[in-house]
Formats: sequence, C-alpha cells, structure tokens
Amino acid sequence: MVLELEKSGLEKRQAELIVSALVTLTTANMDIVYKDMVTKSHQEIAVQQIMSHLDSIRKDMVILEKSEFANLRSENTKMKRELEQLQNRLKEESEKVRAETKLDINLERSRISDMFTDQEKKLMEATSEFYHKKADLENDNMEINKKIDLQVASLKTVLESLKLETIRYLAATVFSCLAIFLGVYRFWR
Repeated sequence: MVLELEKSGLEKRQAELIVSALVTLTTANMDIVYKDMVTKSHQEIAVQQIMSHLDSIRKDMVILEKSEFANLRSENTKMKRELEQLQNRLKEESEKVRAETKLDINLERSRISDMFTDQEKKLMEATSEFYHKKADLENDNMEINKKIDLQVASLKTVLESLKLETIRYLAATVFSCLAIFLGVYRFWR
C-alpha cells in the first residue's frame, strides 16, 4: 500500500502515515465490533447494568447534547468569521498586488522612449512576477479552501458520530424496555 501511494506521488513518510492511520482505524472498528458481540449471560448482565445506569445516561445525553451542539455552533461561527477575515485579507492583498503591478507597468511605459528594449525586458519581468504572485495567491486560496473543507468534513464526522451514538443509546433503551416488558409479561403469564 505504501508503495502504491508513493507511485501516486506521495512521499514515503506521508504514505506510511496514511497506511498507519488506516490500520489504526481498522483496528479500532474491529474492537468496537467485538465489544458489541456478547453471549446470552453477558447480555443479561449488560441488561442489568443498562437498567442501573439508564437514568444517568439520560442525564448525560441531555447535558452532552446541549453542550456539544452549543460548542459546535460557536466553533462554526468562529470559523465563518475567520473565513470572512481571510477572504477579506486575500482580496486586499490581491488588490495591492494588482495596484502595484499596474503602477510598475505604467512607469515602465513612460520610460520606453529612451530605452525601448531594456524597458521591454523589465515589463516582461514585472508581468512574470505578477503571474507568480497571482499563482501563489491562487495556491494559498486553494489551501485555505482545502483546510475549510477538512474542518467542515471533521465537523460533519463529529455530528455523524454523535447521531450514531444517540441512535445507539436509543436502541439500547428500546431493547432494555422491551426486555423489561417481556420479563414482566412472562412473570404475569
């Protein structure tokens, strides 16, 4: 896998980090799957434990939901503000570069009468510098967009994990209630 990633253009260290991360994620997922598999006796013990902790879980869920969503909202607001500031800075910088370049070009045009060939070289250098700066600005903009996309994706991942956790807790609650109901039903029957 490392060799394939290296062939795709990544450095060896980056490829090894990616493979290491994949191994860690796979191991963690397998551990989660094995934790969820239990025998009937373990299941009965787990049902008893769930019953004893049900109230605390409900309280924790309410507290967690309020605090996590509040934190996510505040972080999202901060990120939006930072993004707007970065976009404004980028616009200002690009306008400065454009203004400087236009000024340089106009100055060079005014001196063309004496040294036409030398000024033509300077004009071409200024133009290539402008394009390099523009390319650098575009690269910076792409990196900023990538960072924003990564942060948005991580927020989505956190939201999805919270959703899955909530669904898991709800499912556990439903199964617990069902088990209690079946126990009471069997007891009265």
